[in-house]
Amino acid sequence: MHPRRRRLRQDPRRQHLLRALEPHEDVRKITFRARPTARAVRYELFTALDLAGEPPRHPSEFDRLLKTALAERPRTFLVDEAQWLNGEAFEYFRYLWDEPSTQLAVIFVGGEGCHTVLRREPMLSSRIFIWQHFTRLTPGEVLEAIPLFHPIWAGADPDDITFADQHAAHGNFRAWAQLTAHTRIALARTGRPCVDRDLLRWAFSRLGGAA
Repeated sequence: MHPRRRRLRQDPRRQHLLRALEPHEDVRKITFRARPTARAVRYELFTALDLAGEPPRHPSEFDRLLKTALAERPRTFLVDEAQWLNGEAFEYFRYLWDEPSTQLAVIFVGGEGCHTVLRREPMLSSRIFIWQHFTRLTPGEVLEAIPLFHPIWAGADPDDITFADQHAAHGNFRAWAQLTAHTRIALARTGRPCVDRDLLRWAFSRLGGAA
């Protein structure tokens, strides 16, 4: 299988890693509602590819249009919340991927249950080049990544970042995004120039379950 054709699962840092792997790639993100049909997949791809005109009415004509567009140059679809896709949707992605003329990579990203859902589709599963599971950020990774994540952390004391991770974020990137939003509100309300422990404690109180 061609190494360009990668499919990854559950990656909260996927954008950063994708840019590192494919810095010049044409990447289009797609998120579907639960249980999309092949028709719904066609329309989402039509929109994601910015194709001109009206979507074709007939499936065969629609398929030819998509395959022609996907043969023009390398493209990557980042399909989020993949655990909600069904066999029909997966089969359509496999159909496009198997077309010899298309230059297509698909990255399936999902949360809990995604791995099980993908494994239930043997025709798709057998074509997956990489299975990647991302765990929580380590304390060292937190100190490296979080100051780059948002300007409010760039000048923060590393001890305060560690404090925030230990008491609220626990290495979870999504939790860090929530904490950042609340900390920004606290900074705006108080007029303080930078993050401190009092601000963090207030932000913690806005997060359900924070220690």
